[in-house]
Amino acid sequence: MAINLDAIRGRLNKLQSTTSKTVEQWKPTPGKHQIRLVPYKFNKENPFIELLFHYGINNKTYLSPSSFGRPDPIVEFAEKLKRMGDKEDWKAAKKMEPKLRTFVPVLVRGEEGEGVRFWGFGKTVYQEILGYIADPDYGDITDPNEGRDIVVEIVSAEDSGTSYPVTTIRVKPKESALTDTKELTDKFLNEQKNITELYSELSYAELKSVLEGWLNPSAGEDDSVTSTSTEELSKSPSASSNKDVSHDMGGTHEAPKAEAPAKKLDDVAAAFDDLFNS
Repeated sequence: MAINLDAIRGRLNKLQSTTSKTVEQWKPTPGKHQIRLVPYKFNKENPFIELLFHYGINNKTYLSPSSFGRPDPIVEFAEKLKRMGDKEDWKAAKKMEPKLRTFVPVLVRGEEGEGVRFWGFGKTVYQEILGYIADPDYGDITDPNEGRDIVVEIVSAEDSGTSYPVTTIRVKPKESALTDTKELTDKFLNEQKNITELYSELSYAELKSVLEGWLNPSAGEDDSVTSTSTEELSKSPSASSNKDVSHDMGGTHEAPKAEAPAKKLDDVAAAFDDLFNS
């Protein structure tokens, strides 16, 4: 029996794709790192990419289509639950709502051979970086010719005495070029991945199937439906698979794990049918 070359090639492509996703993210370890924010090839006016993720649905993480202004059945169902008037279901609905995570392309000093990678962080770090850029004394720190490097320091949860690692940033006062040569600068500016190649978006129907399977586990979830693993979003080696590494206060936080609504199964099923099947 001859080997199935198409199956082998398909598996190889899948493995290579998974590896690539990991390589193209920067996951800072405890200690100090010097980085440079790089203009984003696919949006030269704004290097920051804001994405919304659902955490804890079926113990997985899903990219919300609302990141791109598209309908999201999980968001729609959460809104439906909140209108039903039950306090516990309202809390569950809030946890179902997608959480913001911001990404920016970066070049890590001393690791330029790795190319441009994406660094993900939460609201606090995001606000701090934007504050520097809004300050006229700093301005556009991403400028390839007259920008500024950033020192990122990660303190582990153990050393910081908190339940999560803490991140602090400091923008270097001296302006500098991204690289020593125009050729290398052009390479880093032009050889970038689109963030959507790293985090795939499920269709409305697929997310609806995920939601239905979560609300009614006996129905099972379609094995063909895939999600972004929380590990891929993790920026700390100590983060477990159920953590939302939002980096508020610069560190990792325990994700607000979504739990199935507290109402009777019949009530929840009725709400689902009323929203999607009526």
